[in-house]
Amino acid sequence: MLHVELRDKLAVLTLDRPGQLNAIGSETVDRLAQTLNDLRDNDDVRALVLTGAGRAFSAGADISEIESFTTPGRFRAFVGRLTGVYALLEEFPKPSVAAIHGFAFGGGLELALACDLRVVEQGARLGLPEMKLGVLPGAGGTQRLPRLLPPAIAKQMILTGEPIDAERAWQLGLVNELAERGGALAAAEALATTLAAGAPLALAAGKRLIDHGLGMDLETAIAYERETVSVLFSTEDRAEGLKAFRERRPGEFRGR
Repeated sequence: MLHVELRDKLAVLTLDRPGQLNAIGSETVDRLAQTLNDLRDNDDVRALVLTGAGRAFSAGADISEIESFTTPGRFRAFVGRLTGVYALLEEFPKPSVAAIHGFAFGGGLELALACDLRVVEQGARLGLPEMKLGVLPGAGGTQRLPRLLPPAIAKQMILTGEPIDAERAWQLGLVNELAERGGALAAAEALATTLAAGAPLALAAGKRLIDHGLGMDLETAIAYERETVSVLFSTEDRAEGLKAFRERRPGEFRGR
């Protein structure tokens, strides 16, 4: 369902249904929500890595569970829980990195889109195939993908249901790093370790500034930035960062 491992300031969250290609059902959604709530205030965790067991990141939402829904209301409720936990991940105060191998389709790709950064290994495929089932992505895909890709490319992926390969995703800027085959998790952990070395308050504030500022006009966003960095100036981490710079050593940040 979901395996959680804590090590070296990282929490590695693994979708663990390899026999079902890590299809995401209600139990996984509930476990992910609980895990994020538990990790939110865990000071020993500074960054998240999300990956999948077996030969793929995730095939998407659990079709067998969806087929059991007898009314549109039950489907709406499931989608509501799915979008809710993805929003929880997107708004999580600590940075997250998706490590994608094999393929990330449908709700699996939507999960990766809710992460801050994405690492994909060569040969992987990414797509939103819901159109081929007569529906559309319902967990943020139609909204997050056009914010990360040129809208025309996002439309092509959504309206045709055809995936793109890892190399194309990297060229388009959908993913941050292209790893060798078998190397997605290691590359994602290395990137997450770099993030985890940062000042926690500044990391959380940086996420908010970028995510919220994109929805503001430039003048308002810059004012928001000015107020945010002014608050950070009064933190112990800022003082430690300056001291570490002068002493030519890495900063030892405590989130205060």
